[in-house]
Amino acid sequence: MAVTQRMDLRQSQTLVMTPQLQQAIKLLELSNLELSAYVEREIEQNPLLERDEDGRTEFDRDGDHSDGDASYDGESYGALSAERIEAGLTDTSDLARSDVMLDSAISPLDTDYENLWSDDDAAFGAASSLHGRQSGGRNGSMEDGESSLEQTLGSDVNLRDHLLTQLGLSIADPTDRMIGVQLIDMIDESGYLVGDLAKVAELLGCPVSRVEATLAKLQEFDPPGIFARSLAECLALQLRDRNRLDPAMQALLDNLHLLASRNREALMRVCGVDGEDLAEMVAEIKALNPKPALAFETTVAPAITPDILMHRAPNGNGWIVELNSETLPRVLVNNAYFTRISREAKDKAERDYIAERLNSANWLVKSLHQRATTILKVASEIVRQQEAFFLHGVQHLKPLIRRDIAAAIGMHESTVSRVTTNKFLATPRGVYELKYFFSASLANADGGDAHSAEAVRSRIKQLIDAETPDAILSDDKLVELLHREGITIARRTVAKYRESLRIPSSVQRRRDKALRIG
Repeated sequence: MAVTQRMDLRQSQTLVMTPQLQQAIKLLELSNLELSAYVEREIEQNPLLERDEDGRTEFDRDGDHSDGDASYDGESYGALSAERIEAGLTDTSDLARSDVMLDSAISPLDTDYENLWSDDDAAFGAASSLHGRQSGGRNGSMEDGESSLEQTLGSDVNLRDHLLTQLGLSIADPTDRMIGVQLIDMIDESGYLVGDLAKVAELLGCPVSRVEATLAKLQEFDPPGIFARSLAECLALQLRDRNRLDPAMQALLDNLHLLASRNREALMRVCGVDGEDLAEMVAEIKALNPKPALAFETTVAPAITPDILMHRAPNGNGWIVELNSETLPRVLVNNAYFTRISREAKDKAERDYIAERLNSANWLVKSLHQRATTILKVASEIVRQQEAFFLHGVQHLKPLIRRDIAAAIGMHESTVSRVTTNKFLATPRGVYELKYFFSASLANADGGDAHSAEAVRSRIKQLIDAETPDAILSDDKLVELLHREGITIARRTVAKYRESLRIPSSVQRRRDKALRIG
């Protein structure tokens, strides 16, 4: 076969990841506060950008741009108001259908760039997640970012971060996690729980017993004594952690007023111990930490600034969803200044620099507008699909995954993942990260509606709690019972849910209950 040279013409399509497109994608991950810091740096570096001091958004201007000194083709980036949503959930479809493309010649943001990383990421220092502590599940996932080992060496972990991490590792039920987040935010600087559990139950629409059960799990967290409601309970939790909470010690804790008054005789009488034993018990009490949170940063529950606001429509029918205009940066491109300095440019290098700054400014404005529109689409769809939670409480949380939202609004799943990272929604039931509204689902054997994972976990716990010592339920038996109720589930899934609830195996439960009978 002769070796010859020839010329071929081939046509192919490729996606070029320009720095501008990388910028637009990463803006999706920033919270409003992080975005403000980033925009401030851009304004410092780009003379054609300036703040929108009058605070009017593009929807407020109504086409009036006579002030031409600071405009971008008659538009500015600002907070998208509820007027775009109109009158509630049923009216959000208009926004969800109106995709804002950056440019017909530029790839859309809705592309799967899960592992994107470049040297330009150093410019996104503010993009580091403020709440990356427990982005794992705020489900254990770290899908949307990477951090080097060097970035973690000098970081200080505050108490809230520490507790949220344990919450993600110890509690798998999304319902109990929501309760846990609410309780974590009720801790004072000493580590004590302040507030009424009944109000938490009322806020989340769940029984007080479930809040109390979740609190009992949280009281097992590190540091020992955390989530106590009184000094006696704080000391009791620490003693229980050391396996030293016997009846005599409990009696001493119940009578701390006698210890404060140094009434030795009364203490020996109520505790049923002699003087030597009492001295040892008091020494143990003195070795405990009455303020377990002081080992961490002073600020244990920093205020979370929501990125998205939702509230009832004025007519009471549906919800209004809008971006938080108080924290959303507004920026304009000063075309008048661009025109003036363009005329004064002395050579090609200056003209190229001015043109590059204009393109950069225009791209930032468009990227910010794209980000705002995308966040509103995702948040509005989450509110629509989780309406039962907002109306009736946490027990009505619907099984939901990112793919459902992506399909409903016509975007890629990775885009939804970025939008829901580090974005908080202020609701009538509290402030939650958008990720909290996602939970797995299990199919219905009868072809009906799917069951949420937390509902199945709850049912498994109910069945095990109701078992008798002579009829312990194995995992296979649990699968059979759940199948009768229309829940399609594998044995390994039952075992995983049982272990996440910290319920021992059927063999261990049989031994434990036999010992109790004896």
